[in-house]
Amino acid sequence: MADAQEVVLSEREKQCLRWVEKGKSSWAIGVILDVSVNTVNFHIKNAMRKLETISRTQCVVKARRLGLLD
Repeated sequence: MADAQEVVLSEREKQCLRWVEKGKSSWAIGVILDVSVNTVNFHIKNAMRKLETISRTQCVVKARRLGLLD
């Protein structure tokens, strides 16, 4: 299981997860950050892999619990 000491999220991954937390779609996050939907999904999927989660929501919850989005 991933814990906070071994997980390091990039700033862009954190940004994307914060917007997911606010209910934004990948398309909306792309518009906000001025990047493509594919780029947004790339960062979210990387964060999901690092945190060993299978959904965007689960990823946000785990990142928040580990203090990675503060």
